Amino acid sequence: MPTNRYYSGPPSDHFDGTRFFNPGEPNTDRSLLQVLRWKVAGGAATWPAAVPVAPARPDAHVAGLRITAVGHATLLIQAAGLNLLTDPVWSERASPLSFAGPKRVAAPGIAFADLPRIDAVLLSHSHYDHLDVATLRRLQAAYDPLMVMPLGNDAIVRAAVPDARIAVGDWHDRIALGENAGTTLTRANHWSARGVNDRRMALWSGHFVDTPAGSIWFAGDTGYGDGAIFRDIRTRHGAPNAALIPIGAYEPRWFMAPQHVNPEEAVRIMLDVAAGFALGIHWGTFQLTDEAREAPRLALVTALAEAGIPPARFAAAQPGRAYDVEAGPRR
Repeated sequence: MPTNRYYSGPPSDHFDGTRFFNPGEPNTDRSLLQVLRWKVAGGAATWPAAVPVAPARPDAHVAGLRITAVGHATLLIQAAGLNLLTDPVWSERASPLSFAGPKRVAAPGIAFADLPRIDAVLLSHSHYDHLDVATLRRLQAAYDPLMVMPLGNDAIVRAAVPDARIAVGDWHDRIALGENAGTTLTRANHWSARGVNDRRMALWSGHFVDTPAGSIWFAGDTGYGDGAIFRDIRTRHGAPNAALIPIGAYEPRWFMAPQHVNPEEAVRIMLDVAAGFALGIHWGTFQLTDEAREAPRLALVTALAEAGIPPARFAAAQPGRAYDVEAGPRR
């Protein structure tokens, strides 16, 4: 039996004593032969080397609810005076190596030097395009934010950022972000790894953020499965004012479906959680899978039209663009 280097705790309905798993959902594990089958097929579209980005200069604080896209799964959430970052990556590559791995084609939508003071960082899981220790070190040195993450990820962050302020939780745990705000870790259909021998040894999650200005649900990475986890989020937490839902890194479907939704499934998730507004994230910054760079954005337009949903209600997030969200309670 392998040893879990990140987490030691009792077995549960999603932890077998060594590895976490997605109860009742399709298996996300893929073999080396399956990876080779994908890569040998040679189906990857050619992406541009770079795309133009006009970086934003955010306000220091926002009384209402504003979300500014940085790129991929990195967003600045400003709500009721709080400044939060999701899965911050300012590095040039989503990789353990500085010279190899997926390279950024879209510059960050906010220059690091132009960030307002960051109160908290919300991490979803340990993959390199979401947990970037180089960026976390910079944030800790500049702002000493609270870093909130699911079980086991704290060991990864602590090893790289020893002085970090860390709060860790299991699915459904709520962690305070201030006097009147908090984040609850939500289920996602995904997996984790930093290397070849630690698959599913740290948990993955989304974050449902409650603030006086409204609620924001950051889905993290997820497959759709039977959709039950999203309907459960709606039941537990109510309808979020804004949902941040991945729309990219989904081809080929035979390989990616259990772990990454496509735009059509992202629209289903928006309806499942009854979000007032949604942003499509996890696309257009790092080429991780086979689809063309613009494919998620175009497919989202089609999926919204087929569902009869106004396109303004679900936008593909563009780096550097700020989105003001209608605040207030929703049920």
